[in-house]
Amino acid sequence: METNDWLKDTIQLWKQFPGIGEKSALRILMFLFSKNDQFVENFAEKLVNIKRNIKFCSICGALTIEDPCHICSDRNRDQSTIMVVEKPQDLFVMENSNTYRGTYHVLGGLLSPLHGITPDKLRLQELKKRLENNITEEIIIATSPTVEGETTSLYIKNLLEDKKIKISRIASGIPFGLDIEYSDERTLSRAITYRISLKEK
Repeated sequence: METNDWLKDTIQLWKQFPGIGEKSALRILMFLFSKNDQFVENFAEKLVNIKRNIKFCSICGALTIEDPCHICSDRNRDQSTIMVVEKPQDLFVMENSNTYRGTYHVLGGLLSPLHGITPDKLRLQELKKRLENNITEEIIIATSPTVEGETTSLYIKNLLEDKKIKISRIASGIPFGLDIEYSDERTLSRAITYRISLKEK
C-alpha cells in the first residue's frame, strides 16, 4: 500500500455519508487525528451503542430507544391528530418547529413505482389500523412537495376516503421539489398552521 492509499481509503469511507464530499471528509479525518485516543474510542463506542439500541417505534415508526417512543407515550399530546411524514428525520424537523403537538406516523418512504416503492412497501396499512381506535379526528399529510410526495398524499386520501375523519395537507410555503428535511423552522410552522383540507369528516 502506498503512503497515501490509507488516506484515500479513509476519505472514501467518510464520503459514503450523505452530504459529505472529499473536502468535508478530509476535514473530519483531520479533526479526529487532532483528538486523543480516548475521544476517538468514546466516539466509536457511542456510535456502536446507538446502532445496537435504536429501534423503530411499533406505533408510529419513529426512531427510539424505548418502545413505544416518548411521543406516543406522552398523554399530553393531542391524540386526535396524526401527522404523516416520510421518514424519521422529518418527524424531528417538525418537532423543532414547536408548532405541532399531536402524534405522528412515519411511512418509511414515498410511493415511486418506477423505483419499486409500491403501497405494500410503506406503513400504510399500519396507519389505517391506527384509525380503528375511533380517537383520531384529523390526518395531516406532511410529505415533501415533490411528485412522489403529492402522489403519496393523493393515495392516502383515497385510502382513507371511507373514514369519517378530516384529511389535510400542509400548506404551501415549502417550495415544490424541496425535501422537508431541508426546510427552515419558520416555513414549516406556517405550513402546519395554514394547512389545507383534502377531505372533511
